[in-house]
Amino acid sequence: MNLGVNSITNTPIGTTVKEQVKSPGEAQASFANVFKNAINDVNDLQNLSDKKTEALALGQINDLHDVMITAQKASITLEATVEIQRKVIDAYNEIMRMQV
Repeated sequence: MNLGVNSITNTPIGTTVKEQVKSPGEAQASFANVFKNAINDVNDLQNLSDKKTEALALGQINDLHDVMITAQKASITLEATVEIQRKVIDAYNEIMRMQV
């Protein structure tokens, strides 16, 4: 699952904060793209796991080790995604309970 961490770079010394500030629309689009890409990565891992499991059942591949690793990767990424979803919902509910 690629959450865009690799695209984070160091800020050059002479750079001001205003050069890095995005408009709210740009920030929202960027934030949405991160989640969209993460969900697509989880889906791709699930599909790959399903294909390898099916191929193993049909006798097309014999590497049980690779199939099990792929299935475990898919399972872990799905569990992490569900946990992130829960945390986001909890944070949203906490914000909604705040009094203004």
